[in-house]
Amino acid sequence: MSITRRTLLKLAGLAPAAKIVGIQIAHAEDRAFRHALTLFEDVKYPPDFTHFGYVNPKAPKGGRVRLGIVGSFDNLNPYTFKGEAGGAVLNDALLVSSLDEPSTGYGRVASAVWHPEDRSMVVYRLRPEARFHDGKAMTPEDVIWSMQALREANPSFNFYYKNIAKAEQTGDQEVTFTFSQTGNRELPLITGQLPVLPKHWWTGKDAQGRQRDIKETTLEVPLGSGAYVASDVKPGASILMKRVTDYWAKDLAVRAGQDNFDEIEYIYFRDANVAFEAFKGDQYDWRTETSAKMWATGYDFPAITSGRVVKEEISLRQVNGMQCWAMNTRRPKFQDVRVRQALNLAFDFEWANQNLFYGQYVRSRSYFNNSDMEAKGLPSPAELAILEPLKDKLPPEVFTAEYANPMNDTPQNRRKNLREASRLLNEAGWQVTQDGGRSLLKNASGEPLNIEILLDSPLFERVALPYKQQLELLGIGVTVKTVDSAQYERRTQTFDFDVVAGSWAQSLSPGNEQREFWGSEAAKREGSRNLIGISDPAIDTLIEKLIFAPDRDSLVTACRALDRALIWSHYVVPMWYVNFQRTARWDRFGRPERLPDLSTGFPSVWWWDEEKAKKVAAK
Repeated sequence: MSITRRTLLKLAGLAPAAKIVGIQIAHAEDRAFRHALTLFEDVKYPPDFTHFGYVNPKAPKGGRVRLGIVGSFDNLNPYTFKGEAGGAVLNDALLVSSLDEPSTGYGRVASAVWHPEDRSMVVYRLRPEARFHDGKAMTPEDVIWSMQALREANPSFNFYYKNIAKAEQTGDQEVTFTFSQTGNRELPLITGQLPVLPKHWWTGKDAQGRQRDIKETTLEVPLGSGAYVASDVKPGASILMKRVTDYWAKDLAVRAGQDNFDEIEYIYFRDANVAFEAFKGDQYDWRTETSAKMWATGYDFPAITSGRVVKEEISLRQVNGMQCWAMNTRRPKFQDVRVRQALNLAFDFEWANQNLFYGQYVRSRSYFNNSDMEAKGLPSPAELAILEPLKDKLPPEVFTAEYANPMNDTPQNRRKNLREASRLLNEAGWQVTQDGGRSLLKNASGEPLNIEILLDSPLFERVALPYKQQLELLGIGVTVKTVDSAQYERRTQTFDFDVVAGSWAQSLSPGNEQREFWGSEAAKREGSRNLIGISDPAIDTLIEKLIFAPDRDSLVTACRALDRALIWSHYVVPMWYVNFQRTARWDRFGRPERLPDLSTGFPSVWWWDEEKAKKVAAK
């Protein structure tokens, strides 16, 4: 349906697609540099590999792919906290993720990497051939400046890199990052996700003589270094990217068989329904469908029948994170766990799945659904070793019960759950009163329990409105408000909301980003991913156990312990997940014999197929 801003940030090298962390390789005095790093296990591809196994190294170059995005943009600087960024800048990072290995990165700007066993530092050696689009070489000075500039430009970067105490040049083509803590397995390669920015461009002046500032928005196309460069920008409407024919990294093994399209165009639509009609009318080429109803009922147009459009469910090896109604616990009305629990009892997932989603979804019961990190049964002895010291700070159910969502599969269960929700709200101090013939919940001060559900798409109203009806049966006043993407982003960044549809994607190797999701420090920082406002020392302790896990078994144990603490705190009303990606495409493209395990690989490893394109045109 749409490419999200998060996806665009991934394309820009900003958001981690797969977690990457250093492994034990040598004692400090050995300095045995390697071509790649991974978490816990060894890397799949040897130093002399020629291409990833999920690409066609002989893929033809050419053609154009058009991608539809629901939303808009008023800014081409993806590094600042301000504005709504479009995807017009691509800067290469020190490492690039492999799409068929969890938590593995191979050198891109960096040719080699080393760290000591205690992970107190990491050293990167840069490729001398690495260039920006203006031909200037990437230098250690650029790397060091990038780290500092990103931390100053965006609070999220500052938080993500907070344990990087120092960056310094330690050789002609060498940069050393020193950490403020040891034993954090992710830190060596969190630095590897760093996009290398051109210091000379950002500290220079534009064509009008104005000083550039990475902290501010701009519609000037920033200087990049990736496989594509923006050639035509229509603010708020479209961005055309052209392949850089002399791209410095095009012959590297990590880029072989990729970046195959001559042009990639991002086309923006303000309305999701308009975007779907545009796809049907062949105005763009690829959709990742997020609407179950649309998937079940909308794909019956003539191009599907004739075979010009291919509808395909692509299975991936992935963790399904938590999608939910997220309550802003910074607001007093959500600080009582009984209120939050009552809101879950009132959510009728079973009705929604049957009537709105055509039975396609499984209800979320974990922050790590569909993985070995999902907490099931009672805590294991290994989990108890982590949880017991925190027993007086955690919900007692963490130790005594397996979590299960309330079931609303029968009228009897719906009534039972609403009665229990009413009882919990009463215990929390919300009494039913009559106001103009309506039953309303009010507290001892006479304040009504009113909730605004904030949305950024009309498509979600069909889920929110039935939920509103259930909540109103309890005496809760509910408003469903849909705003444009820019206003929604501003309000969520400043935590100006009651309830939103929250979503936290998880990798196969969770780590430092959990601080950003659930940590106390992130709760206080505008723009963080801690939408809920969780500020709990016990949760913080469990996050650190996860981050400093010495091996895979310890990581899984820590994830399960954290999962129990989060889910039994009733911070969210869990929604649902699906175990595959729903995709549709105009049949003009070729792809490798096997796709990567962790991604559809589109458009990176696909290519333009001239014969297919002719057949589509002929039909």
